[in-house]
Amino acid sequence: MIVVIDGPAGSGKSSTAKAVAGKLGIQYLDSGALYRVATLVYLQSDHDRTKFFDRLKSVNISFHYSNGFFSVTLNGKDVSEKIRSLEVSNYVSEVASDPEVRTFVNHLMNKVVHNNIYIADGRDLGTAVFPNADMKFFMVADLETRARRRLLDMKEMDSEVTLEQIRKNIAERDDKDSNRDADPLKKAPDAIEIDTGTFTFEEQVDWISERILPLLSSTN
Repeated sequence: MIVVIDGPAGSGKSSTAKAVAGKLGIQYLDSGALYRVATLVYLQSDHDRTKFFDRLKSVNISFHYSNGFFSVTLNGKDVSEKIRSLEVSNYVSEVASDPEVRTFVNHLMNKVVHNNIYIADGRDLGTAVFPNADMKFFMVADLETRARRRLLDMKEMDSEVTLEQIRKNIAERDDKDSNRDADPLKKAPDAIEIDTGTFTFEEQVDWISERILPLLSSTN
């Protein structure tokens, strides 16, 4: 079973999905982290697309969710923190817009969801990756709110980053994600929209969890 939460960068979908997973005792799948690790491979390929796609065919990417943390390894090395850097953030939309990269990441995700109950967050999960998801949510928030949230997250890893840098990065990613040719960011017709500015974090986690619970009951 798969439940998806889509939305723009910084809308709170990742933190919400992880909290719902913890509350309901289900698995969490972070699609954004997988695009970020692909972006890291791109940067390690010196922005050379031929070298990048050659490497992408042979890399070993593994991931798991445990104790509230989504860990990603690249060729046996934990890159969970490295993929959250501003450098990766600056290129992730560009890399993720490539159809070949999207096919690669979609394959990684579809391999795991058949064996358990998952909640996943991303930008096109409900429209392109899991169009038949058991339940879909779409989270929204204004740019300033999203930038401030992302700043709090990134301050733990990069004390030099500024609000203006993050605001600019998110605005650029919104434009790229919404206008890319391959699977653009958009709300699925059957998704439930949530304006995170109208809830506290705890309220939105409870609200989503209450709607998923009947699905879990039907699987038992």
